[in-house]
Amino acid sequence: MAKFEVTVYNQEVRQKVREGEHHSRFTDDWADFHYIEINADSETQARTRAEARYPKSQGFVIDSIQKNPSLDYE
Repeated sequence: MAKFEVTVYNQEVRQKVREGEHHSRFTDDWADFHYIEINADSETQARTRAEARYPKSQGFVIDSIQKNPSLDYE
């Protein structure tokens, strides 16, 4: 199984921060990129797992997914 680095942020939080406000559910740091490691057999599976954990319906945006070979399991 490989490790993938997923870059995610929350668009709703980003908009609130721009307007000088705070999101009712998520902290302001979600306006910035978060780098999440996800174990998966493929990039497609990593995306599916990321989208389940960080749903678009809640404002999350998956910016990128990259395989990190230095973190792969043997």
